[in-house]
Amino acid sequence: MVTRRIGLLGGSFNPAHRGHRGITLAAMRALGLDEVWWLVSPGNPLKPKAGMAPLAARLASARAMARRAPIRATAIEAELGTRYTIDTLRALKVRYPHLRFVWLMGADNLGQFHRWRDWRGIARTVPIAVIARPPYTSKALACRAMGWLGRYQRRPDQAKRWTTWSVPALVLLRFRPDPTSATALRAADPDWARRYLPHAPKE
Repeated sequence: MVTRRIGLLGGSFNPAHRGHRGITLAAMRALGLDEVWWLVSPGNPLKPKAGMAPLAARLASARAMARRAPIRATAIEAELGTRYTIDTLRALKVRYPHLRFVWLMGADNLGQFHRWRDWRGIARTVPIAVIARPPYTSKALACRAMGWLGRYQRRPDQAKRWTTWSVPALVLLRFRPDPTSATALRAADPDWARRYLPHAPKE
């Protein structure tokens, strides 16, 4: 049986937008992935709750943005009852032992990776692909986590071989940046979530 190669991209998706889709498809090509799962978070412990749309709306926006692409938008963390990435990864590896997972993250998240629960444990569980996001990249590469992860960095031209890497392993991927911002989208349309909630009151 051929082992399927799955990328995992976690986030609030508040809302999902074309930038998420663009970096996902680019990462799929660079890493030779069969599919990417968007893990729509029930609640990010490092993000304020104010301004966070309901999970149902964020998941619906992610599913709409993922249409006609090998992207699965899922709220599996809510199903598993996990709040932290390390717990989610361990649960997924137990549930899907026949799949190979790689964690995808933007350079902005790498900059605060040392604040994640058991971040070294995450790096020892799955390979990590960091997607450059100007202007965050330079700062992220000088961050505390990279002081430890840097010794495990792999070359981008080896990215498709990630299933052969021993962990920890990290690769930095650079794509043409997309300026789309969830913050800007919310500012332009504060009521965006109502379009995705089936029982929202009509005006």
